[in-house]
Amino acid sequence: MNTMSLTTLERGKTTIDAAALEAFSAQLRGTVLRQGDAAYDEARTVWNATVDRRPGLIVCCVGASDVVSAVNFARENRLLVSVRGGGHNIAGSAVCNGGLMIDLSLMKSVRVDVAARRAWVGPGATLADVDKETQAFGLVVPTGINSTTGISGLTLGGGFGWITRKFGLTIDNLASVDVVTADGKLLRASQAENSDLFWALRGGGGNFGVVTAFEFRLHEFGPQVLAGLVVHPFADAEKVLREYRKALETAPDELTCWVVMRQAPPLPFL
Repeated sequence: MNTMSLTTLERGKTTIDAAALEAFSAQLRGTVLRQGDAAYDEARTVWNATVDRRPGLIVCCVGASDVVSAVNFARENRLLVSVRGGGHNIAGSAVCNGGLMIDLSLMKSVRVDVAARRAWVGPGATLADVDKETQAFGLVVPTGINSTTGISGLTLGGGFGWITRKFGLTIDNLASVDVVTADGKLLRASQAENSDLFWALRGGGGNFGVVTAFEFRLHEFGPQVLAGLVVHPFADAEKVLREYRKALETAPDELTCWVVMRQAPPLPFL
């Protein structure tokens, strides 16, 4: 293949020659996947199985330098970009058609400093990865609900879960991030450094850069937490909501509760 057609930011097409692709690949410690490669379909598959998008290139990053190279290559060629952390977003925003997908799923290290009560987490880690490592020391980051969710999307969107009322949102426990901005710079963002960027990242989604590392504050908690679902038929909704509101008047502030009204398959599915 002498040239490759990729989708641009404007949803048009641009052509990249083989020499440019080879030079780009040579910069990476990770790998570049194209349609037809053995690992391509697995890499583009996300949690929502109805999402069937096909990136022109998938960059499987193994470190921050790979992310910098991918961002620079995309910017220089005005490529449409998507970023995959855990791939759990229901809209499938991790995957783009025809553009460049930055895959962070291999960057899933979790390092705990027990004395400092800090955890440094890679952007490809899932909530299960984080819990497994932190709970080995009796510590926790307040995260979400599903163990297969990626830490990146959850954190950048705010992060609400089972122990939110006790310890706050995930972003309330975020101490700093390492982030690659659109100009290819690797920055540290915290309350003390690049504080405006840190403010934006704490709940602003993946709109301000590609995070390559998270630093979280930890709390003593676990290993057993009581949580679960209480299911009622929709016909009882008015009665249940009134009782729910009444119960919350005397419930402790640290008790996390919420109501969801949805269509679901018949019991015992739930």
